[in-house]
Amino acid sequence: MAELQAVGSVKKLNNQNDNTWSTCMESYLQGQDLWEIVAGSETTPLDNNQALRKWKVKAGKAMFAIKTSIEEEMLEHIRRANTPKVA
Repeated sequence: MAELQAVGSVKKLNNQNDNTWSTCMESYLQGQDLWEIVAGSETTPLDNNQALRKWKVKAGKAMFAIKTSIEEEMLEHIRRANTPKVA
């Protein structure tokens, strides 16, 4: 998997740019091979420790990308999310 690239080119989510942000973030996450984790189509593996570890790494990268691409006041809305899909 490619190293996580900076999300810096995506303008941070605020109260006025949700459509643009979601479009840009979807493209970014697809390019990082993380979109399936966020969309929920790549579910948590239950029976394979190596696959579960790989899924957790990808989920962590997706959460990092999401949390660092939103304004601080928006973070409160996803602070307790435990998966990228929930966030």
